[in-house]
Amino acid sequence: MHKLYLGLGSNMGDRRQNIEKAVALIGERVGEVVRQSSLMETEPWGFASENRFLNGVVLCQTELSPREVLQTTQKIERELGRKKSEKRGANCQLSTRHYQDRPIDIDILLYDDLHVDEPDLKIPHPLMEQRDFVMIPLKEIWQHPKTSYN
Repeated sequence: MHKLYLGLGSNMGDRRQNIEKAVALIGERVGEVVRQSSLMETEPWGFASENRFLNGVVLCQTELSPREVLQTTQKIERELGRKKSEKRGANCQLSTRHYQDRPIDIDILLYDDLHVDEPDLKIPHPLMEQRDFVMIPLKEIWQHPKTSYN
């Protein structure tokens, strides 16, 4: 089993319900959700919008590979109303990504101690340490004695 941290965000529709549905689907399709952070309301990051986000982090145990996690979470996003054009690939660098309002966003933050650097998949998430809405909930549920993120 692998230890997987996912970041979740929503700023359209019933944000709390969107995240709850995403967590339920993650539990069914990705792996058992072991811990879930509290949700925090934040301003949009990387774009202007009147819609505030709810953000949180979950810790899962999964047997899926990182690529399978990416494919599964992108499918969950689409099922929950995210338009395909809204996301070019998971964990893209800021310069190649267009941010906008969305009913759900699921980002792979960490997968064990694995480092992946592919065009559409970067683990650890390259921008997570710049985002309080990721780091605060991540620290809340952190379970990894070997590594710490400040």
